Amino acid sequence: MRKIAIALLLGSVGWAVAGQAGEKGVANPANWPIVNNPVAANPVIEARIKTLLSQMSIEQKVGQVIQADIGSVTPEDAYRYHLGSVLNGGNSAPGGKQWAPAPEWLASADEFYAASMRPNGTLPRIPITWGSDAVHGHNNVTGATLFPHNIGLGAMRNPELMRKIGEVTAIEMRVTGLDWTFAPTLAVVRDDRWGRTYESYSENPAIVASYAGPLVEGLQGKVGSKDWLKGARIVATAKHFVGDGGTNGGKDQGDNTSSEAELRDIQAAGYGPAIRAGIQSVMASYNSWHGEKMHGNKSLLTDVLRGRMNFGGFVVGDWNGHGQVTGCKPTSCAASLNAGLDMFMAPDSWKDLYVNTLAQAKDGSISMARLDEAVARILRVKLRAGLFESGRPSSRPLAGDYSKIGSPEHRAVARQAVRESLVLLKNEGAALPLKAGQKILIAGDGANSYMKQSGGWTLSWQGTGLPDSEFPGATTIGQALRDSGGAATTISKDGSYAAKPDVAVVVFGEDPYAEFQGDVPDLMFRDKSDNLTLLKKYKAEGIKTVAIFLSGRPMWVNSHINASNAFVAAWLPGSEGGGVADVLFGKQDFKGKLPFSWPKMATQYVLNVGDKGYDPLFAYGYGLSYKKPGKVGALSENSGLAAGAELPAGTWFERGKTGQNLDFFMNVGTSAFKLQPSVGTNADSLRIFAVDRNRQEDSRRFVWSGSSEGLLALTAGAPIDLSRETNGAVAIEIDYKVDKASGAAVKLVSVGANLTPVGGADIGATLKGAEGKGWQTLSLPLSCFAKAGLDMSQLKAPLGISTAGPLDMTISRIALGTSAVGMVTCS
Repeated sequence: MRKIAIALLLGSVGWAVAGQAGEKGVANPANWPIVNNPVAANPVIEARIKTLLSQMSIEQKVGQVIQADIGSVTPEDAYRYHLGSVLNGGNSAPGGKQWAPAPEWLASADEFYAASMRPNGTLPRIPITWGSDAVHGHNNVTGATLFPHNIGLGAMRNPELMRKIGEVTAIEMRVTGLDWTFAPTLAVVRDDRWGRTYESYSENPAIVASYAGPLVEGLQGKVGSKDWLKGARIVATAKHFVGDGGTNGGKDQGDNTSSEAELRDIQAAGYGPAIRAGIQSVMASYNSWHGEKMHGNKSLLTDVLRGRMNFGGFVVGDWNGHGQVTGCKPTSCAASLNAGLDMFMAPDSWKDLYVNTLAQAKDGSISMARLDEAVARILRVKLRAGLFESGRPSSRPLAGDYSKIGSPEHRAVARQAVRESLVLLKNEGAALPLKAGQKILIAGDGANSYMKQSGGWTLSWQGTGLPDSEFPGATTIGQALRDSGGAATTISKDGSYAAKPDVAVVVFGEDPYAEFQGDVPDLMFRDKSDNLTLLKKYKAEGIKTVAIFLSGRPMWVNSHINASNAFVAAWLPGSEGGGVADVLFGKQDFKGKLPFSWPKMATQYVLNVGDKGYDPLFAYGYGLSYKKPGKVGALSENSGLAAGAELPAGTWFERGKTGQNLDFFMNVGTSAFKLQPSVGTNADSLRIFAVDRNRQEDSRRFVWSGSSEGLLALTAGAPIDLSRETNGAVAIEIDYKVDKASGAAVKLVSVGANLTPVGGADIGATLKGAEGKGWQTLSLPLSCFAKAGLDMSQLKAPLGISTAGPLDMTISRIALGTSAVGMVTCS
């Protein structure tokens, strides 16, 4: 591994030296490696493509380059507009449901296929293909096997197990009639604040490169074999090309300003091996490189990826990613297709995009040669995959064999991956392994949570709001530990116990998230459920403490490590909690090694092996075992952050504190007064009091007298940009209770750069209905403000509450989220 890492970091003999990008965002193909693509041109397929192109109408060709989300398209639409593909986004399932069982997926796949094959005059019939983010198993389907997320798999250092994981994922997808996955993710993360860190195998490009080929072959089969792309195999996608893991500040969809050499040797390290394994699809990345959006970067999508690296499949976009190209919008982007994108991912924008792309093809903005080239690339993959001959999805091999969804054999592979992914950071006082007969207490907010141990991209985009009933066959970590420990093992929801245990195992960690909703300002673990108090309590009582930490990135948890006798980084293990119990009870020793460097300070978010001044708490590759123990000792509890920085990311108010440089103000005309508890303003038209909900003074009570209009504004010290969150269907969530409401209008507003409040919703009736009924939650989509014309990139006060009537309302939390609990209607 070490030799591979050096080669990747320094480049290969014969490559030109690449410094910073010369022309803005333009790569030099001569600086990139020539890759040997094993997929030879097939004369029969090429002749058939030529025939099909000659028979297709321009309308049909345009349809082939567009992919729509099943939540926004019907089979009839697919027929009428000749769509080449559909996808299910993270929050889309058949029948408009949030999630669905396997038979409903197969039935829906049949419906879309039948629509694509229905006769339409003299036009040739071209089968539709269905893409899905099966990124840790077939994770959109109820009951599927859920593997550890990539960060955990990176800790295994086991490429051959990656091949098996690919095989299992492909089989479970085939059962449901789906034939294309948007995996593997080949990002090499360099700033751990990024919300997609857990989708990366490692900070080390050598690990990513070593996994790319075996996983692609597990999904697609080996080039030249009879089952390549057919039978139990599917089409795979290498993503996101290129630079997604190296954006400035770890900002999702941000700008990558690394040198071309760094882009090639670090960020693109996995693409050569994927191409050599026969990858048939590459997804363009959201990020920019030196200001040039990848969805419009011809030098990289065409000149490098195709011209130099010999990629022979088709390039698909990311979710409306083409709309971020300069001069484009989600419904119109000739520039992206001209740059080398072959298929637009236009989930909800597809219809208008079709109309505009057709017009651009007719007026020459998109040449017929370029359109034919894109269509040919899509047809080539469909022909290679046998879609023209394989019939409806339900008639294909494995379709409808639901016994294979989450089968014992598949779960055994996932359980092995869990065992090998666990990294032991600390084990003192012989806390581990656990022993049969010990009195074991299991506690923590992750002990019995399928959601926390599975993370984002699990049945929904964010992996939140899921009932336990949607995880049939899965095992929580707590359940597995209890089963292994026997009668003397108990699970305590609140951490209490009747009889003093010998050992307390506390399972806790990050709540699920995906993409930009997981972007954080630093690496401090913000412990919402105060698991640290539990650990300290047990230790003070003479109980051995074992911490099982669930996270999608390395985090600053020094206080938790100090309060634990043993500390295990379990990452996001997925559905098979039994793998954790196997290792904790000593049935297998710890094998996992850190795939990312572990920070000594919460400010060490750019911390990569080989960096100048490299000074981690636990270095890349660290990992103890029963056979090779080590001493950690007491750690510094100085996080390096300012006081009050412990609020969860995306939280504007909680635990009695405001976050993200926000404060409560009352606005009177053009003046604003900062509100302090027990201090009134403007003849006491609005007063604020510090009150208790779960902790002392963790909430704020706001009392409007009704004597005049009062605007409570959560105001920022500097303008806030919420445009990404608005596009991502994020809502403002408010936990509140109402002691008195008049029924008068109560407006939720937001204030932009011009300081004019813009209304999002009237919640007066909602608050009146909640009067005297205790704690409630309401959610308001950020899109309500955007629809009202507010520029969401320059918010001075992201949330305001305005009323002229009397109101007595207490708020304990204001945060961004996607739970949709108590969703209110836009004005």
